[in-house]
Amino acid sequence: MSFPSLADFLKNARDRLDKGPIALVLIEDEAAVQQTLAHHLTAGFRLILALSPEPLPAHALPEDGAKRIVNLRHDSRRGRAHVEAVNAVIEAAPADTWLYYGYNAEFLFYPFSESRTVGEMLTFHAEERRRAVLTYVIDLYAPDLERFPDAVSLDEAMFDRTGYYALGRMDRDGRYKERQLDFHGGLRWRFEEHLPQDRRRIDRIALFRSQPGLRLLPDHRFNVEEYNTYACPWHNNLTAAVASFRVAKALARNPGSRGHIRSFRWRNSHPFQWNAQQLMDFGLMEPGQWF
Repeated sequence: MSFPSLADFLKNARDRLDKGPIALVLIEDEAAVQQTLAHHLTAGFRLILALSPEPLPAHALPEDGAKRIVNLRHDSRRGRAHVEAVNAVIEAAPADTWLYYGYNAEFLFYPFSESRTVGEMLTFHAEERRRAVLTYVIDLYAPDLERFPDAVSLDEAMFDRTGYYALGRMDRDGRYKERQLDFHGGLRWRFEEHLPQDRRRIDRIALFRSQPGLRLLPDHRFNVEEYNTYACPWHNNLTAAVASFRVAKALARNPGSRGHIRSFRWRNSHPFQWNAQQLMDFGLMEPGQWF
């Protein structure tokens, strides 16, 4: 089976990249790979680049995804692997292509995602003269680490219903940046002593439009400041959410934290219902002017 590298694929992929939206999914381990790819197929991505160090087994690929999923070789376990992959695709794709990036065991939700495709949502967002969508990474976790030692359970997933907050984002001169905030909450807040300072934010610009010179930075922000804003100057814009087991997996696996954590469940844990309405009800994303 052919298993080209991401770099080799991008050399001759301009025709494949000419119609978005395109999703990049970095595969770090075996957790929920098939479910992650299937979820983003259903969302309506026209092309999904599944990036993995080794070829994905047949059972990890959805049966209906043969024409829209391309498995490519990329060392997705390496630090800053997302930066190299995303920037390579930005450079190869035509300008104004909508792109998404995330990891396995992460699931994109956006307002009304059960009845509208990601392409419909992005068309509306572009009409509001926006080139990026602020997404909040909402930590999911299994309720019982004895039964689910990797902290992943799609059937019994839970999330924190409270504990989210935002702080003003400052520039190098100590002045607040316009329409930019640092968002916090979830497992990164409750177990912050186990995470480096630069990995405690839950905001990510996971959906964005390519343009010449655009570069993703290691902290999930971009070198173009307008991409990092949560709204335009005139009114609020829609936001999206990435429901993610990634932090829970890391805390349950890493030697420095796993011995100190008996359970992720607390009094404000709530069952995750796998729909956009629940996230909107809890204020974890909003439709803006899109009704």
